[in-house]
Amino acid sequence: MLHATAPDGARIGFDTAGAGEPLVLLAGQANSRHWWDWIRADFSASYTTIAIDCLGTGTSDSPSHAEWGTRRFARDVMAVLDELGVGRAHVYGTSMGGRVAQWVAADHPDRVGALVLGCTTGGGAGAVPADPDALRPLSVAGTAGEALIALMVGPQWRWGHPGPLPVLGDDGMTERARREHRRASARHDAWDALPGIVAPTLVLHGTDDELSPAENGSRLAARIPGAQLYLIEGARHAYFLERREQASAAVLRFLAAHPLTRF
Repeated sequence: MLHATAPDGARIGFDTAGAGEPLVLLAGQANSRHWWDWIRADFSASYTTIAIDCLGTGTSDSPSHAEWGTRRFARDVMAVLDELGVGRAHVYGTSMGGRVAQWVAADHPDRVGALVLGCTTGGGAGAVPADPDALRPLSVAGTAGEALIALMVGPQWRWGHPGPLPVLGDDGMTERARREHRRASARHDAWDALPGIVAPTLVLHGTDDELSPAENGSRLAARIPGAQLYLIEGARHAYFLERREQASAAVLRFLAAHPLTRF
């Protein structure tokens, strides 16, 4: 396990796997790098994957004095790339990781090759909120875990994949860190910055995503110049698990079409 040091002194954990052009992997809210465990091999076969523990998760620090927010988390990504001596990398972020990835591309355009944004939103004026009825079961004691699973994946896929899923949160987080992640995700607003993103961008979204309605993907793709939209029919929030073969193939095709050597 490796660590980089953020400007405020916080240690940011990460690891690398594979060989080839660097590809940063950014996980969803309140999840560590293990969010990617089930599909990481799809990318490590062709790329040097860099999976990062966002502040407060995994082996990263959870300091009480820290600034928390998606834009700050993007600066932590820069600290990791600097630690590795990586000048430019592709970036793939899903859910809150997609929010972070937007700031990486907007604030550090010279450091990003291709950008992939999954099941996420630009926030601000362009965000489409989830239906409160879809989220209500998450607050019911005793059923919240199953409710979250149902938002992530459909029952047929779940039946064929019993056992713990890697996208249900980091059990090692403090309650304060969980609150900060919720606030960071909810307050994300890169809407005005999106038109300035110059990286080739692919936006993926499941059509049956109730946690982040699919309209968010459409609006995000329309807001970023030249972005491509790839909707995955019938998939929920964790489209990359439910439709692994389809989704990973789409990302790999996009990355192959935009090698770092072209920039």
